[in-house]
This record gives sequence, structure tokens and C-alpha cells, in this order.
Amino acid sequence: MASPGKKDYYEVLGVSKGATADEIKRAYRKLARKYHPDANPGNADAEARFKEINEANDVLSDTQKRAQYDQFGFVGDAPPQGSPYGGDFFGGGFEGGDLFGDLFGSFFGGASRGGSPNGPRKGSDLEMSMRVTLETAYRGASREVEVAREENCPHCDGSGAEPGSKINVCSACGGRGQVERAANTPFGRMVQVVPCAACGGKGKTAEKPCAECRGSKRVRRSRKLEVKIPKGVDTGTRLRMAGEGEAGRNGGPSGDLFILLDVMTDSRFQRDGADLHVRVEVEIPQAVLGASVSVPTFEGTEKLDIPPGTQPGSVLRIKNRGMPRLRGNGNGDMHIHVKVRVPKDLSARGKQLMSELASEMKVEVAEEKGFFDKIKDKFSV
Repeated sequence: MASPGKKDYYEVLGVSKGATADEIKRAYRKLARKYHPDANPGNADAEARFKEINEANDVLSDTQKRAQYDQFGFVGDAPPQGSPYGGDFFGGGFEGGDLFGDLFGSFFGGASRGGSPNGPRKGSDLEMSMRVTLETAYRGASREVEVAREENCPHCDGSGAEPGSKINVCSACGGRGQVERAANTPFGRMVQVVPCAACGGKGKTAEKPCAECRGSKRVRRSRKLEVKIPKGVDTGTRLRMAGEGEAGRNGGPSGDLFILLDVMTDSRFQRDGADLHVRVEVEIPQAVLGASVSVPTFEGTEKLDIPPGTQPGSVLRIKNRGMPRLRGNGNGDMHIHVKVRVPKDLSARGKQLMSELASEMKVEVAEEKGFFDKIKDKFSV
């Protein structure tokens, strides 16, 4: 089960709890294409649904994450909301964890459970989507993307002060970045530790704030980055670019950038994991007597032998002509679905030959009527 207030991941993808990996993959692909932001421009509900679908797929497509989710109802180190180990354990919206964390922190002269506000903090992760063709997924490629993110201000080097000016210790909090606030509660008088309003929890104030960032230490910039798309990616693949997210605070590391891929369909091929499927039409004599036909692949056309007596709907295979395996060696296979084309307009000679063939095979066929026979049938009662 999912935690209270959170949708069940199986319900999100519309599959049963006993669904196979292939069933989960198919359900995810169908929903991802339906709710992709590119297919629903300006639709906030579709965007939220798309993120929810990706979150569910990220958990259920991973064996270890799915096992943890099935057992505990959540994934990660933190218990879900309503767990006996944290969160809303008193019920009724009472945040007992926050209260006692702040209370004990104030007793011992430390910060609340969030740690010192002046300590290093990692920057936020960013995520963006990218559409690529099936051929790009086959060959791999490099793509340039433009990312808007917060960076340390280059003018003040992230200090928040004009170069050459002083940075003073906040007189209100003494540089701690926090102040104590007392409150009367049904349990008695309690002291809570809160961020200092005078310095915004920074513990320091600039004598002359930076003219570029106005003392915030950060500016928003757009950067062009090169994304390496490996061979074999599929819809839902997330590429991670370490350190390309937003800048950290107080010397902390930058966050990461995640690229969520959407692989477009191809008019020639239908993809099934690492395998590709293609349809090839052959004439009746080719199916009966056998032939050599050309089959399209991403490496050009390739000759395929059609065995004598091939039936309509037969599926032949060319090994290693499918998609590269993203996590593994080699390629999948190319599956060729044979369609036998029945001619509609035959010459007189062609009709005669087909009639002779029918006679040879002792097969009854409709006899073609002449012009006067057709007129007679038209006016007969």
C-alpha cells in the first residue's frame, strides 16, 4: 500500500499488484505518451499526471524499490506520513516531530533537526524532458540543451556583499542564524528555535549588499549543456548529469540535472524492448516459390530469403538487427511479418495462368462472365 494521502503506484499505472515487468512497461509507455507535456501544452493537470506516472514507474520498474514499496508502502530512508516512526504520529495535523525537535534543540543550545542554517546544503535537482527519434535512440547522439538555474553570483562570488565591503556578524542572533521564541502551550512554557528574521537565517549581514544579486548571493542564469544520449534508450529513461543542477548553499555541492527521454514512434518499425518489428509485402509467386526480398534496417536494406511455401502472417527473423541493449551487450532482433499481396488487376494472360493454377490444384474458383452475360444478369428477374 501507498502511504496515506498518496496514490497507490499500481493504481497510477492502472496495473495489478502482481503485474509483470513487461505489463508495467507497456502501461507506462501508453500513459507517458498520453500525458507528455509536449502533447498537452499549457495543461498543468497533464504535467502533474506525467510526473506522477514517472514517479510510479521509477519505483515499480526497479526490482529493489518495488520490493521495498510492496513491503513498507514507501521507498527511501524516511517512513511515510502517518508512520509510527515519524511524521503525524499524534494525528489531527499535530506536528509532534517538529515540536520536540525544536524543543530539544533549544534545550541543548543546538539547531532544530534541520541542522545549522549556515551549514553546507546541496543545491536543488532539476529535471527536463527531451524528445528523440527512434533512430537517435538506436545510434546514440549528443544534444545541446538550455537550462535555466540558480548559480552563485559571479559579481560577489556568492558572498552577497559588494566586493571590498564588509560582512558583519548579525547583531540580532550573534551569528547563529537562529533565535529562540517562547510560547505558552497546554504542556507549559516551551521554547522554539526559529530562523533569525534580521539576517534571514544567514548569521551575517552585508554592509553594502551586492548590486548584482541584491545580497541574495545567487543569480538566475541560462546555460547551454551538451547531453550524451546513449544507444538503446527508451521512453522513460532518465539521464543524470551530476552537478548540473542549481548551485549549493554555503559551500554545499550543486544539485543534479535529470533528462527524461521520450522516444518517438517510427513509421517503419514498431519497437518492443530491444526488438524491432517490420512488415514486408511479397507477391503470391514469391510466397509460393520462395524469393529474396529487401528488408529495411537502421543500417540500410538487408536481403532476406523467403522460403518456398511461406504463409501469410509468417514471422521471420534477422538476428542482431534490433535496438542496442541499454544495459547489456549486443542488439535485439528484427522480426519480419510477411504479408502476401493479392493482385486486384490482372491482365488476361495473368487471369488465364491463375485459372490454370486453380485447375492444377483442383480448386474451385468463380468464372469471370463476359459482357453479354453481365447484361443478361442485370435485366433478369
